[in-house]
Amino acid sequence: MIEVIKEKCTGCELCLKACAYDAIKIIDDIAEIDMDKCTLCGACVSACPFDAIMIRKFGHHEVDRSKYNGVWVFAEQKNKKIAPVVFELLGKGKELAENKETELTAVLLGSNIEDLSQELIHYGADKVILVDSPKLKNFLDIPYSKALAELSRKYKPEIILSGASVMGRSFIPRVAVELQTGLTADCTGLEIDPDEGNLLQTRPAFGGNIMATIETPNHLPQMATVRHKVMDPLEKDPSREGKVVKESIDLSELNDDSKYLEFAKDDTQEVNLTEADIVISAGRGIKKPENFDLIEKLAHKLDAAIGASRAAVDAGWIPYSHQVGQTGKTIKPKIYLAIGISGAIQHLAGMQSSDYIIAINKNSDAPIFDVADLGLVGDLFEIIPEFIKKM
Repeated sequence: MIEVIKEKCTGCELCLKACAYDAIKIIDDIAEIDMDKCTLCGACVSACPFDAIMIRKFGHHEVDRSKYNGVWVFAEQKNKKIAPVVFELLGKGKELAENKETELTAVLLGSNIEDLSQELIHYGADKVILVDSPKLKNFLDIPYSKALAELSRKYKPEIILSGASVMGRSFIPRVAVELQTGLTADCTGLEIDPDEGNLLQTRPAFGGNIMATIETPNHLPQMATVRHKVMDPLEKDPSREGKVVKESIDLSELNDDSKYLEFAKDDTQEVNLTEADIVISAGRGIKKPENFDLIEKLAHKLDAAIGASRAAVDAGWIPYSHQVGQTGKTIKPKIYLAIGISGAIQHLAGMQSSDYIIAINKNSDAPIFDVADLGLVGDLFEIIPEFIKKM
């Protein structure tokens, strides 16, 4: 928190001039700070020659690590089908758990979903904690966050992982707040620090221009959400055995005004973008939305999903659900065809793990060629029709 020490303040207005957010006013020769505008940037603290402004930071938080143990994966499911990112998290979670010499647990929430427990065990979970309740049939933030937070308080896992999906991004931050711990979102890498034993959480930062590695050394559990298609699942092993623990959470008196109405399916994609073996993406180079018809013709020929760069989405040429990149979907198809896409680092963050990348661009210096396995320099409006003719 930030505080003005009235006894030291002279009303000199130097702090006012230093504030870029118009968060300070001088009233009766004393600085007053509008906390709705203040970002705690500290510029006013540095500008004050009288040490009249102070930012008080919370002290070091000691945590008893001996009380926390285990790696958890939130087993997201919808309509009794486990989300693919869960299997990827179980694969990485197994590696982390073995490193920590501990147990890997999948947490399964829903209604009439007990049958899914064995599938989670087959993909690497040592144990499944199951909460089966009619109130968890359809996803809502508050009941899901209450259930996961209460389970966490009871069992005290050291690490909790979730997919950076619509569901995970929606309620996992609530759980972190409930547990008063940190959360690193949209991770692309997870490792255990060999010296301290902390979870090293790597994610893109500053618009994808750098990769930041983050620790939560003073709070437990350590929590992270992970993008789909950045980690590899284990092979399914039907012979694996594990334990299923049934838990009951009282969800009868929740202060929740939200209500599930319906699930509106995205009908703009004939082939699921994140699961497709072939993805064809177009960018600013297609010039106008009507030219996506050309991309659709090629996609039909190849049974491919259609993606897009942020530039094409921002221009309103195609819905956001098709966006590939740091602020869109992360994908890992067998073949990725980038058409008229320059290859900004934010786009590369979402597709550079593809098995084989083909790029078509008239600019031979486009960054997309740096990651492409095959590059074609030329006019896409000449090249794509020839592709279609050959099929």
